[in-house]
Amino acid sequence: MMARRRLLASFAAALVASLAACGGGGSSGGSSTPPTGGGGAAPTPTPGGTATPSPVATATPTGKPTATPTPKPTATPTAKPTATATPGPTASPTPPPALWFTESAYSANKIGRVTTSGSFHEFSALPADSPTDIVEGPDGAMWFTAGNTSGNTIGRITSGGTVTTWGTPTLGSGPVGITKGSDGALWFAEQSASRIGRITTGGTITEFPVSSGGVLNYIAAGSDGALWFGEAGGANKIGRITTGGTITQFAIPTGGSNPQGIVAGPDGALWFCEYTGNKIGRITTAGAITEFSLASAGQPFAIVAGPDGALWFTEVAANKVGRITTGGTITEFAIPTTGSEPYAITRGPDGALWFTEHNLSANNVGRITTAGAITEFPIPTANSAPLGIAPGP
Repeated sequence: MMARRRLLASFAAALVASLAACGGGGSSGGSSTPPTGGGGAAPTPTPGGTATPSPVATATPTGKPTATPTPKPTATPTAKPTATATPGPTASPTPPPALWFTESAYSANKIGRVTTSGSFHEFSALPADSPTDIVEGPDGAMWFTAGNTSGNTIGRITSGGTVTTWGTPTLGSGPVGITKGSDGALWFAEQSASRIGRITTGGTITEFPVSSGGVLNYIAAGSDGALWFGEAGGANKIGRITTGGTITQFAIPTGGSNPQGIVAGPDGALWFCEYTGNKIGRITTAGAITEFSLASAGQPFAIVAGPDGALWFTEVAANKVGRITTGGTITEFAIPTTGSEPYAITRGPDGALWFTEHNLSANNVGRITTAGAITEFPIPTANSAPLGIAPGP
């Protein structure tokens, strides 16, 4: 099964369960595949952008926080890593700028690396879980989650391809989003266990339960030094957790919005995607929420701060990449491959935005300039279902 369908199926299941518990209410790819290690595809001419000059904004002056003073963490003093040495490419003292991405299909189960010129390398010695999100850690290695709906793996891969994995204390926790915290650790969201996890670069894991029981998908470091995350399902909130473990929650004005990707914006606020609400949300570190509606039912999923001072996001249903200024003006760019299902998006080392096309019939890594020119690069492994993407060594 395609990983996204499993992931969305888990969203639906978690939503039903959460609604039942609450009594109602309301997650950073056919084209032919070139030989392994092949280069990129020829650039696709710039598609026309469709601008929405004045999106409809709904402002909530102050969010209504619900504070959980001090959750009781569950700590694993010494995790037992499983290391797999994987032959990789010859190390270079100064590797070219690259993007790292996850290949979530069980038939692939790889971590891929693509240079900004479109040259691929794939690493296959991973645990029998589906890799989901990925980020560069403070130690220079790439850290990833695996198992999304029913697994419980946190992994680390070096630029040479050596993989180490740790299991979360909670079995079947379903870790999804992962990010680097201000405390030098990695923080991740456990979708199925409704917990926020923390892992040191040495492998010690601590988990913090979230009282709402929401479906936690993605997480980002805020300008205030805390971690911010979306709570889908019946919770329908944006959560904040300090590095000490104190959690505060803010209700999203639009019911059943299904918050997914979240990122710190250039204005000091957090910006997030409302997948079902079909809006882009903004929350200040004080909890005030503003929402901006999309012109079409795009189903925004992932979001990132661009080099141009705007926020860029993917639209799964509309098959577009969107751009929103901090003032709320939205522009959309159509992706050349039909039904590509754009998923994660990140800022590349070359000043462009890079994204994954999750649909099996697409199976590309895409690149879009701040002017809107899109190039697509076919992934060597067919039907790999790429998900997360992040810059790295």
